[in-house]
Amino acid sequence: MRAATGGGYLTDTDRGQWTSRVVINATGSWSRPYVPLVPGSNRFTGQQLHTADYRGPEPYAGRNVVVVGGGNSGAQIAADLAQAAAVTWVTRHPPRYLPDDVDGRALFDIATRRVRALAAGEPAPAGVADLGDIVAVPAVRKARDAGLLRARPMFSRFVPDGVQWEDREQLDADVVIWCTGFRPDLQHLQALDLTTRNGVPATDPALPTRSADSPALFFLGYGDWCGPSSATLIGVGAAARDTVSAAQMAQMAPGFTAR
Repeated sequence: MRAATGGGYLTDTDRGQWTSRVVINATGSWSRPYVPLVPGSNRFTGQQLHTADYRGPEPYAGRNVVVVGGGNSGAQIAADLAQAAAVTWVTRHPPRYLPDDVDGRALFDIATRRVRALAAGEPAPAGVADLGDIVAVPAVRKARDAGLLRARPMFSRFVPDGVQWEDREQLDADVVIWCTGFRPDLQHLQALDLTTRNGVPATDPALPTRSADSPALFFLGYGDWCGPSSATLIGVGAAARDTVSAAQMAQMAPGFTAR
């Protein structure tokens, strides 16, 4: 995508080129796997994969596996592998488990109360992140209680046969699984040279889904940087309504015909 002469945007697709006065980006936060850059990664002779590529423990039976990440994916994959492989779980911070009685319904209720309070201008109660990072689903709880989920600090570099910590301790590894999340899929906007803040496009404080660089460019459903809880089922509704209203106003700007 790039800016069109005279205003609007040009978008190249598999069905030709489109021009538009308004663009709403809703590509989500779960299609671009993120792997941090760690020194020596290109020297490592083992296998590296991301959560998105993990299908089960069978291919890793009897192998030395390092699982990286202190969230739900890291804990669940480490627990899944615990009986099949020699697993080392590493995290940047000590794991924080939510209370065992907190399940998906409780998380939804917590998020709902927070979103409604923010929408009403009331003091917001604690959110899910204040309780912890890991939901203790049965498999995770079982592995944790059996002492199989003992996290180590993040290693500092790769060596050809494994990983190494700052104190020079090394660990042989056949596989490293990155449970390090995803980033918004916004590569199609590179040609617009947008202003960024903390690695994401800057948005208008008055309407967090609108680009700070253009009143006709919007971001919907990516997370708190484009509206409180806007990547959740309970939070995206209000953000979507506000975005559509603003997009309709931008579409009516004079001097442009979309096709």
